[in-house]
Amino acid sequence: MTLRIGNASGFYGDRFDALREMLTGGPLDVLTGDYLAELTMLILGRDRLRDPKKGYAKTFLGQLEECLGLAHERGVRIVANAGGLNPAGLADAVRELADRLGIPVRVAHVEGDDLTDRYPNSLAAHAYLGGAGIATCLREGADVVVTGRVTDAALVTGPAAAHFGWPPDAHDRLAGAVVAGHVLECGTQATGGNYAFFTDHEPRKLLRPGFPLAELHEDGSSVITKHDGTGGVVDIGTVTAQLLYETGGARYAGPDVTARLDSIRLTQEGPDRVRIDGVRGEAPPVTLKVGLNRLGGFRNEVVFVLTGLDIEDKAALVRQQMEDALAKSRPADVRWELARTDRPDADTEETASALLRLVVRDADQDTVGRALSGAAVELALGSYPGFHVTAPPGKGSPYGVFDVAYVDQDAVEHTAVLPDGTRVPVDPPPRGRARRARALDAAEQPTLPESLPEPLPESLPDGPVRRVPLGRVAGARSGDKGGNANIGVWVRTDDAWRWLAHTLTVDRFRELLPETADLTVVRHVLPNLRALNFVVAGILGEGVASQARFDPQAKALGEWLRARHLDIPEVLL
Repeated sequence: MTLRIGNASGFYGDRFDALREMLTGGPLDVLTGDYLAELTMLILGRDRLRDPKKGYAKTFLGQLEECLGLAHERGVRIVANAGGLNPAGLADAVRELADRLGIPVRVAHVEGDDLTDRYPNSLAAHAYLGGAGIATCLREGADVVVTGRVTDAALVTGPAAAHFGWPPDAHDRLAGAVVAGHVLECGTQATGGNYAFFTDHEPRKLLRPGFPLAELHEDGSSVITKHDGTGGVVDIGTVTAQLLYETGGARYAGPDVTARLDSIRLTQEGPDRVRIDGVRGEAPPVTLKVGLNRLGGFRNEVVFVLTGLDIEDKAALVRQQMEDALAKSRPADVRWELARTDRPDADTEETASALLRLVVRDADQDTVGRALSGAAVELALGSYPGFHVTAPPGKGSPYGVFDVAYVDQDAVEHTAVLPDGTRVPVDPPPRGRARRARALDAAEQPTLPESLPEPLPESLPDGPVRRVPLGRVAGARSGDKGGNANIGVWVRTDDAWRWLAHTLTVDRFRELLPETADLTVVRHVLPNLRALNFVVAGILGEGVASQARFDPQAKALGEWLRARHLDIPEVLL
């Protein structure tokens, strides 16, 4: 008995018509939508400050306006975390919409993740719940389930557990659903979007990738595919890339189960069909992760355009002028970055220009607003030749900070609110209750390493090499987790894996990406995927909302790595 689960959203702002495309493109049992991210929770938190009745993803209601009747006609259940900071409010809004449209759907929601009251300095503090609350709602007949902050994979583990009747200790099966959910969660990233080897495919295929779906089986295995006739591609490479996205070690811990990423087997079953099996699971941790979002202060920036000759001297002049002007009211954090986008003897003014970026942060808005804009504007006629900026600096905007805390699973009131309003408490996994009953001190708690010792393959024999970009043989995908970033690197042949596993060490990684030289870098080995996963601590400062670097979500960090040159055996090229 197969359960077909599709995805129609990878983030708040994804393709609006994806819900309709997935409902009309082929058969489905459940359609999910992932609307939340670390940055989204901050945005919704600010929405809730302006209006306590808000705090949820409003576009989800617009999508349902068009598609709720269609889902009802086709018997497709909808599960989405669009509730954000206010799942009860969104559930009420969906009921009002259904009543207005005359569609008899049963709406439930999951709550208990909101822990903001326990963290008074936070704008939003939410525990990452598992799929058990979703499963309870579905078992009790809900047609639409909206949640707040659950793990992305919970949108799949919940429906799978409800459909197949898995108990909480069915670790291998739940782990298989977690892996399928992780592949689906970012939408078209599983079907050719943001894919390192996109040039291997016809451009027309990738113009509008279709959204992915998983055919789940009772044993926890699945097939990742997409509706026939939709764009994009599903192959071992696209699935591998998404499996490595925003992960760490071999143990992928969540509230439902700890999935062993080192046990995953991928098989190309046919065109646009990749089978996932062999996934092993272990008991989940006794704690839940809590995402803490708070306002960190105010930031502003100005980008000076430097054109033609003497770029370095021009940058030095305006930098000193700005430093002198800001001395009386210097912001707490001042950062400069010169991007040499200029070319010699350029045939357009833009390609003859470099960009000097100044970013300032401070707890006081005036310090980064009036002080910065006044200092920059006053230089207009008295600085380097050709002075201009991309845009005048404004008054300064607030920025957010993301932190992580942990709480015991049984300290969270995970609750399923059924269509009739009945509130059903959701128990934590059995192991969590047993561990707490023994009242172990933190020092006594056994810890599990993220990665397990893995024998490396035999190294590739020496031979002729050529100095070319790493991306000629390796794919990569990178992403953010708070202030950390990960870069998953994989290759497509056994010989390439023999070379990569021995060549791309932490030291070599730091050489290739000098920005990581002084940071903690941990390498994890995933032989089944022919992959290495590097976690770089602190490279993103205090998280994406703090915008600490040029690429605040580390989306292109992997592509920078692929563009770096090193000696690669000719036999692999």
